[in-house]
Amino acid sequence: MIGAGGVGTVVAHKIAEHPEIFSELVIASRTKSKCDYIAETVRKKTDFKIETEKVDADNVPELTALLQKHKPFLVINVALPYQDLHIMDACLEAGVNYMDTANYEPLDEAKYQYGWQWAYQDKFKEKGLTALLGCGFDPGVTSVFTAYAAKHHFDEIEYLDIVDCNAGDHGKAFATNFNPEINIREITQKGKYYENGKWIETEPHEIHKPLNYPRIGAKESYLIYHEELESLVKNFPTIKRARFWMTFGQEYLTHLRVIQNIGMAGIEPVMYEGHEIVPIRFLKAVLPNPGDLGENYKGWTSIGCRIKGKKDGHEKTYYIFNNCSHEVAFKETGTQGVSYTTGVPAMIGAMMICSGIWSGAGVFNVEEFNPDPFMDELNKNGLKWEEEINGDLEL
Repeated sequence: MIGAGGVGTVVAHKIAEHPEIFSELVIASRTKSKCDYIAETVRKKTDFKIETEKVDADNVPELTALLQKHKPFLVINVALPYQDLHIMDACLEAGVNYMDTANYEPLDEAKYQYGWQWAYQDKFKEKGLTALLGCGFDPGVTSVFTAYAAKHHFDEIEYLDIVDCNAGDHGKAFATNFNPEINIREITQKGKYYENGKWIETEPHEIHKPLNYPRIGAKESYLIYHEELESLVKNFPTIKRARFWMTFGQEYLTHLRVIQNIGMAGIEPVMYEGHEIVPIRFLKAVLPNPGDLGENYKGWTSIGCRIKGKKDGHEKTYYIFNNCSHEVAFKETGTQGVSYTTGVPAMIGAMMICSGIWSGAGVFNVEEFNPDPFMDELNKNGLKWEEEINGDLEL
């Protein structure tokens, strides 16, 4: 596993619970002390074998040497999305299967798309290796939810709305739930959704409306672009419209506007006292560490898919979702719910590959595999899902 943040902490804890699948975990990061800390927290619960290593995930020869040293079956990439292609290159060189939780985005441009990774299809195919993309919650579980709906509930999916609500409270004036640099870049971009074969762009947070979330209530929800839409409309061509909605509080949005207005969300280097600094990276250094939010985090996340389509010639609606408690996540793994809901599916994706349940040579998104075994493991590993049939989707 490359990466030693909150998500990596959850992945390590969950892998250690399944020695029948996983024999050993090596955690590698630029900061070895973070890997050592995760390993120690896991060792307090189990004698599962964990080693730690220092590695620069931007250095392909260094990554390759590390993989050749340990000869793993699979690399779990929970590092930064800037590093996806470097890690994929190292996996190809060392002959190792690959998976990640978020798609590649270039360091110098606030843009993300699957095209860069899909371009590796032939390389992984020729090597007989599997590359599994986007196996967190969204993307990841939301895509598996869609595949499950297509398999069991619809002949044709026509309308897909992915809804992501974090109704938790961490007690901080402003903090992001995962890497601040990635989080702020993602949500300050223009919105985008798919309709009738075309992508329609919107201004940031231009489209919003209150949506009701199970056992949470109404929360203002904003249309943003999210990467799984790109693969889902490709793999389910009957979709006429696909959108992604995320909740934000007014205080959060006010902080965000100020950060943008004063230039602190910038990704271009500026000179300060003779040194080049990237504003958003400086901001990351002074904001609360997402991994430290869990202890005081209260409340729930609720993430799911609201789907409309046809079954046996009749219109049907389907809502499938998971609610996750920040407090329960912290009690189990020492992390908050956003890390937990990403890390558990990453472990399950690794389980699917390492057990041979999901296999194939090439580059795959999670919805291209059989959703049923993955769905079963969600229920067994702390992310139980619920469903509502022919209810009011509100969208």
